[in-house]
Amino acid sequence: MSDAVQPTAAEVRAAAEAVKTALDRHLAAVERRSGEDDPGVYEAFNELAAAAEVYDELLYDRYDEVTPFEIPGAEDTAPYTGPEEPNALSVLIRRDYAVAEPQRLLAQAQRVEAADDAVRTEASGTVHGALGVLFGEFEPDEIASRHKEFGLEEGDSTLWVTAADEPAEPGEWLEAPFEQVDVERVVCRFDVSAVFDDDLDADLDADLDDDVDDEADGADLEDEDLEPLDVDRR
Repeated sequence: MSDAVQPTAAEVRAAAEAVKTALDRHLAAVERRSGEDDPGVYEAFNELAAAAEVYDELLYDRYDEVTPFEIPGAEDTAPYTGPEEPNALSVLIRRDYAVAEPQRLLAQAQRVEAADDAVRTEASGTVHGALGVLFGEFEPDEIASRHKEFGLEEGDSTLWVTAADEPAEPGEWLEAPFEQVDVERVVCRFDVSAVFDDDLDADLDADLDDDVDDEADGADLEDEDLEPLDVDRR
């Protein structure tokens, strides 16, 4: 990008502040929501997504840097065919973890059980039991932010917002909550994956290889331009 159209540092900073403001508004909307289908949360979510996308673009244009959040464009997703004004929505979240430190996981679960005088299940003695204790005690977002404390290592994660014509009936989808997801009703999605970092590293390695090759070619040209030394010359 040329300097004439490159965003200024002040514009990038302003976009970052807009993301912070949108984060605060989203959290406030979540904290005071009236139910699962609160339109205020939906609106705050979209504002946060839009602010994050603007910041990501300006950050890249100005500094050639990226955020860890992937916001797919229209070409990356199925065409949206859902209602223009959804009356309901579903938020589908998947986060993968590896159990990197089982002993830390067990120790944390045992602390939770020890602090709860009303529960003495000894479920924390096994890894799967410890996972049940921790995910029963802490919200998923808290575990995501404190995963290292629980001996977990983050993997890929994704969040899908899907639109619906009407709210589901209570208990309607509980037996199979993730089946029959209509990708054409996905309003937006956000993916986080180490593969994005790998792609960036690969591009960087390729650029470095090109630079090395260019330097080598330049050195060869310099050698060719040198006049052979004539030892008999006086």
